[in-house]
Amino acid sequence: MGNSTLTDMTLLPGVEPIVAGLAAGPSSPGQEGKAKKKPMKSLYLRFFETALDGKSRICRLCRKSYCMTTATGNLGKHLNNRHPGYHQLPEGVSFTNQSTIEATMLNRSRKPHVPVRARAQAQPQVQSQSQVQDQAQPKLRSQPKTKATVDIDHVNWLLLRWLISASLPPSTLEDNMLIDSCKYLSSSVRLWPKEKVQEVIIEVFRSMKEDVKETLQCITSRLSVTLDFWTSYEKIVYMSVKCHWIDENWVSQNVLLDVCRIPYPSTGSEVFQVLMDVLVMYNIDSRILACTHNNSQHSIHACHELARQLKTRNLPFCYIPCAARTLKTIIEAGLENVKPILSKIREFILHIHSNQEMMEDFKHWTEVYQEGSWKLPFDHSANWNSDYNMLDVVKKAPNAIENTIKKVEEIFVPRDWVLTTAEKSVIDVLHSYLEPFFKTTTNLCNCKLPTLGLVFFFMDHVFELINLCHGSSHQEWLKNIAGDMSKTTQKFTSEAYNIFTFTAAILDPRIKGELIPETLNSTSNLDDVRNHFVRDYSSTFQAVGNGHGAQDTTEDAGAFAFAEEIIRKRRRVSMTTADDELSQYLAEPPAPISTDALEWWRGHSSRYPRLSLMARDFLAIQGTSLDPEELFTSKGDNIHKQQYCLPLSSMQAIVCIKSWMQSGYQFNFQSTIIDFERLVESATAPDDIDSSGLHS
Repeated sequence: MGNSTLTDMTLLPGVEPIVAGLAAGPSSPGQEGKAKKKPMKSLYLRFFETALDGKSRICRLCRKSYCMTTATGNLGKHLNNRHPGYHQLPEGVSFTNQSTIEATMLNRSRKPHVPVRARAQAQPQVQSQSQVQDQAQPKLRSQPKTKATVDIDHVNWLLLRWLISASLPPSTLEDNMLIDSCKYLSSSVRLWPKEKVQEVIIEVFRSMKEDVKETLQCITSRLSVTLDFWTSYEKIVYMSVKCHWIDENWVSQNVLLDVCRIPYPSTGSEVFQVLMDVLVMYNIDSRILACTHNNSQHSIHACHELARQLKTRNLPFCYIPCAARTLKTIIEAGLENVKPILSKIREFILHIHSNQEMMEDFKHWTEVYQEGSWKLPFDHSANWNSDYNMLDVVKKAPNAIENTIKKVEEIFVPRDWVLTTAEKSVIDVLHSYLEPFFKTTTNLCNCKLPTLGLVFFFMDHVFELINLCHGSSHQEWLKNIAGDMSKTTQKFTSEAYNIFTFTAAILDPRIKGELIPETLNSTSNLDDVRNHFVRDYSSTFQAVGNGHGAQDTTEDAGAFAFAEEIIRKRRRVSMTTADDELSQYLAEPPAPISTDALEWWRGHSSRYPRLSLMARDFLAIQGTSLDPEELFTSKGDNIHKQQYCLPLSSMQAIVCIKSWMQSGYQFNFQSTIIDFERLVESATAPDDIDSSGLHS
């Protein structure tokens, strides 16, 4: 669901609040038009009668009075807004019998009622669309009160969706300007107080978490998790835990498990305890194969404790650093010496954005000097993509920048934006050096499935460039930069390269053994993979053999010995067949780098039945702890703002619900599904909707 705005409320004009316990004001009166002195000949008049004083007209349906000079158009608006379906009344109906009128109108617009499951606690009772419309209509004097009210109104549910999608706290709904805007749309709308909003959000969080638990219990493969951390405006440290797996259809899946506060002093011990609580809560602590952390020492300590505990249970587990964060650290080292230059360029770009004439001048000079076509406005945010684009425009459009600055200085005061010859030279060299880094991050951001093998392939390319520059560059300052970068690369390889990541890499059909980094590729690692594969993924025949032996335990010793011999033969066949699968797979050339790894395995799983099971487990290991776009592009800016601004009372529930909805989970309130699309449809086309968007 995309982010909604306050315009959602216009979809439900005039709807009365249907929340039990909240005061409901009278329906909004019809709008009175300006007086027009002309004879009134309209079909609308049959629904109005002249008052005894002869100075006003009274609606025969609701007894609302209007001045005799009120335009017929406004009388028609009154009927449309207050009495939908009035035009369906049969000719000659008696307006004096109000119950007859009511019965005729309601029967013509009545839709089937949608039942809702009875619950011990207060539940939102589902009503048909016509019943919701009936509530929005003013009650006739003789109308019997037979319809039960429900404690959900559509406007509040739509606002709640907006609140969660925008990551705003419940107190937002108590903003006076928002309340006034709602009153302007309809005086009958009453917004939920923040206490009720908070209660509803918590209940939705609990219900949807149960849905996530149910999903995880149906997964047959091993799982991997990723960790991310941030600090809010309240100086509270949070950790998000996300689960990843490959489903039986070879589709990569992930779901946010939880967002947890890390208690003071927020060290590795606290991180480990919180992480373990999450895994146990979802009953997946024995099914975790790997964890990708955010490279902090506290998370490393927590993962080390988790590995130690799982080892005591003979469960395989590894933890690796985030490649994207490592790459970001490397790039920041490269930009350290040019930060003042980047500040100059950013200031120039900010002025271009605020001055349309400067923007037109820049476009003009790029055409004059044939310095390319640039997409304006430029991105001036504080991220790697923005920094590289600024380096790019300085190198490729220097004349356009210089002439634009000169014109500004002629009109205003001189600006310290013009780069010196030495600064331009530094930009040229650094731009060329960092261009492969930019291509690498762009590929990581655009890659549909950045498998661990593919991530290592890109990282290895970057490491080679760093080592080459560190050993052969004639620029001393650039050699020093490469030296700082090299320290980061060595730390990453020492923490990330192990038997688990080697296995994940060779099971990527595009990588196999040919494109694995040299420091990771070794005969001993391959032998360990073979042993692990034969031991843990070739047990089909072993299970049959063991079962056969167990059934023969009542036979004499000779028969039992014969059964054991059969079991040993089957085990040898199983191990040979399994080893043949791995050998045959590795003997074939890698698939083209543009191949979808999971699509490849979908088409070859029948050819490698055992090896495909292993691939499903290990291809779920993540090379990055978060989406690379959140680190290298402006996409992360909004996410970080939302994470920073939410209070403790709302952080966990709102972040989780928003993520679960984006993952395709239904908005679930106490086993009642809130279908927002149908809520909107019920407001825009009430005659075509059979239910109000609430389904149990």
